[in-house]
Amino acid sequence: MNKTKIAVIGLGYVGLPLAVEFGKKYPVVGFDINTRRLEELRAGHDRTLEVSPADLKASTHFTVSNSIEDIRQCDFFIVTVPTPIDEYNRPDLTPLIKASETVGKALKPGAIVIYESTVYPGCTEEDCVPVLEKFSGLKFNKDFFCGYSPERINPGDKVHTVTKIKKITSGSTPEAAKAVDELYRAIITAGTHLAPSIKVAEAAKVIENSQRDINIAFVNELSLIFERMGIDTMDVLEAAGTKWNFLPFRPGLVGGHCIGVDPYYLTHKAESLGYHPEIILAGRRLNDNMPAHVASRLVKLMIRKGHKVQGANVLVLGITFKENCPDIRNSKVIGVVRELQEYGCNVILHDPWADPEEVRHEYQLELSPRPDATMEATTDAVVLAVSHEKFGDIAFARFSKGNVVIFDIKAFIARDKVDGRL
Repeated sequence: MNKTKIAVIGLGYVGLPLAVEFGKKYPVVGFDINTRRLEELRAGHDRTLEVSPADLKASTHFTVSNSIEDIRQCDFFIVTVPTPIDEYNRPDLTPLIKASETVGKALKPGAIVIYESTVYPGCTEEDCVPVLEKFSGLKFNKDFFCGYSPERINPGDKVHTVTKIKKITSGSTPEAAKAVDELYRAIITAGTHLAPSIKVAEAAKVIENSQRDINIAFVNELSLIFERMGIDTMDVLEAAGTKWNFLPFRPGLVGGHCIGVDPYYLTHKAESLGYHPEIILAGRRLNDNMPAHVASRLVKLMIRKGHKVQGANVLVLGITFKENCPDIRNSKVIGVVRELQEYGCNVILHDPWADPEEVRHEYQLELSPRPDATMEATTDAVVLAVSHEKFGDIAFARFSKGNVVIFDIKAFIARDKVDGRL
């Protein structure tokens, strides 16, 4: 076992898989302020389902703690806390700053602090380093050093796992950059890419998801156009996809902690420098308006079939931000639910992947059990919001009201069985 000691600050979707992999080779302390999370991990359970009980057990040098004393002697500190936005779409650095305070209190001379949280270019050195200096009493690039290696975790993806995704690395000095790169190369089988500076690595991360956001916005706009033409968007995309270099993006709700959030970090920095982004913000506006569009289309379909919208029972299947994953952060399905409630609909929400307690705490909504005969008999409309594999065996034809409206956001159900889709 290598004697280099590592602290991973934040044991969520990003931090835990990383800590577990490092814990197979190095002594690792996973630090988190959530005591319930620590208790579950000590019991061998990961509620995010990113790490299996077997992998937790195989990480023989991995321990968890919420005590600063347990991380004081660490050589590397890897910060993997969330970087959300506030209600005005402005970056909220509170978790990042708090994590930096914690690290600063434990920092020893010669240590390297690596940030993985998505930020705007310059954030590590301009916002985090002063906090580290203040709480440690040490001098940057003299007593301690920094690195940035952006996370590329894809929640729910069991193929592109942490060790199989190429890692960007960087450091505040050439020597620190080399040390950061060597550390990650010890576990990343896909290899690393050493960026010339921390700012370049930060910028690379934030544009990865901005690019996807813009591309999805494009196909979402196509779906708005083709709806007015009476053309099925998926038919168009399938035909266009026969060209070798056509990009296979599909319309849908753009939520989650990355694609729906990261572009605002880039636009915030751009605006602080006096530049107003055009394309990035246009894409964001379009994608953020899709929940209202879905609700509006569903209501129009219900009216056409003679339903009274006020008091109608609408079953929404799925609340997580993507399929086959329990992550409910920044789920845009919530926007659809809220819009339907504004129309006066009674929304029944079912998701076998989501944690009912988290949904209740985060969104003040209750999850319902799997649709049964009673629910099927009283449902006026169904929205397939998330294409969980578990929804594949729901017999939509059983919904006994002959004029039940079925709207498929994800093009998951056979086209001849639905009334509308994006």
